[in-house]
Amino acid sequence: MAGEQPKIDVHHHIVPPRYASALADMGITSVGGRPLPRWDLEANLAFMDRHGIETAILSVSAPGVFFGDRGMARELARCCNEYLAELVGAYPRCFGAFATLPLPDVEAALDELAYALDTLGLDGVGLLSSVDRRYMGDPAFDALFDELGRRGAVAFMHPHTPDENEVPGLDLPTSLMEFVYETTRAVSKLLFSGTLERCPDIRLILPHAGGTVPFVALRLCLGQFWPGLQEHVPQGVIAYLQRLYYDTALSGAPFALRSLQELVDDSHILFASDYPFAPELATVATIGGLNGYDGFDETALESVFYENALALFPRLRAKP
Repeated sequence: MAGEQPKIDVHHHIVPPRYASALADMGITSVGGRPLPRWDLEANLAFMDRHGIETAILSVSAPGVFFGDRGMARELARCCNEYLAELVGAYPRCFGAFATLPLPDVEAALDELAYALDTLGLDGVGLLSSVDRRYMGDPAFDALFDELGRRGAVAFMHPHTPDENEVPGLDLPTSLMEFVYETTRAVSKLLFSGTLERCPDIRLILPHAGGTVPFVALRLCLGQFWPGLQEHVPQGVIAYLQRLYYDTALSGAPFALRSLQELVDDSHILFASDYPFAPELATVATIGGLNGYDGFDETALESVFYENALALFPRLRAKP
């Protein structure tokens, strides 16, 4: 859109055709209580143009690729990653991509990580907050996080949909509230397992302004004094939280942004749309909320919309 502030969108989903077919074959038609959106390339490009999104970093959202069959998870991850690579190759100015990994199979995930980053040239890794009822930070995933840390990889951690038997019976879509709690649970596990201390070079992006993390940060600090937890956060909880990155999907409002700004520097806040799972009006509201927020001056706003993501994905500076 002419005159629109250019943007890099770090939270932008696709539903690859073969992946959509696999979900349909299993009878999965919704995610988090919302219908699984239909995805179309031309509609995606038109959406980006309407909102001044120069580049979208694509990812596959919940429910991910694991449905109890590890072989199927490997196949789905591979087909998703090769499809993502085709899109980036065909539209290098428009798209980057986060790789999908076939967790909980860590050995297969490490193989796919190497293929996706070293052969396909994808820009980072997409994770879910939990897989097979284990949260990121669980010791079972240590080898993966060690490798992400060794690579200094960018990782985007999207909330998973919790098991229906593990959430209160509120008769509400799980994505309405449980998504933000899922992110908070995963961050808590990453903190108090010592993963963030052990792997300082992972550049981890949290969606939806970090779930409830900024608001409950002080409460999380109680773990610094808790026997059995304190040794895992020797630098103090806030220091680790300030290393993370936080996107603005569904969070472009002053009450969310003010809390986020109290926790992290503006350089760790990133524009995001959550397309196509969030309706287009949500993107309009996010952009309007960021533009109208009195806590960002012009320089900070440019950083949030564009420059901060460019620092995470420097290859975009050299796009043809």
